[in-house]
Amino acid sequence: MAGSDKGAVVAEIRQRFEASNAAVVTAYTGLTVAQLKELRRALGENAQYRVTKNTLTKIAANEAGVSGLDEFFKGSTAVAFVTGDPVNVAKGLRDFAKENPALVIKGGVLEGKPLNAEEIVKLADLESREVLLSKLAGGMKASMAKAAATFQAPLTKFVRTADALRDKVEQGGAGAPAAAESAE
Repeated sequence: MAGSDKGAVVAEIRQRFEASNAAVVTAYTGLTVAQLKELRRALGENAQYRVTKNTLTKIAANEAGVSGLDEFFKGSTAVAFVTGDPVNVAKGLRDFAKENPALVIKGGVLEGKPLNAEEIVKLADLESREVLLSKLAGGMKASMAKAAATFQAPLTKFVRTADALRDKVEQGGAGAPAAAESAE
């Protein structure tokens, strides 16, 4: 590869690192072109899966300010550059690796923090952002309903007490107001 071509590749990979909120480094030896195509489809629009040269990727990562990945750039290497929800991409890689043992997750980086393979799998075990947000919204709605009921309870109790007192006065049992007048 000519020097100018290498420079262009480094610039492209650096740009992908900078535009990504996460990147997952994998080994792909033994996967067919069809399997790689299937993997790219499984990752969807949240990630771009790219086979890279180790030396050029190291240089690009360092230029992008991404550290802690150098140990993963050995052997056949491909990187999933994540621009969407990293949990969905981690799940896609984990599930694909279960069906295709030739894909090995080496490690990655999430928002500047290096992750090993076990941490990527733990990330895959999390629920997606949408599910977590919906659970949070449901919890907040339940808390708000509980708070509204708590604030409404004294008012409801006061209204019931006032109604009971009015009913008592209307039935001729005006003992409470009369007792108040006789005390004066």
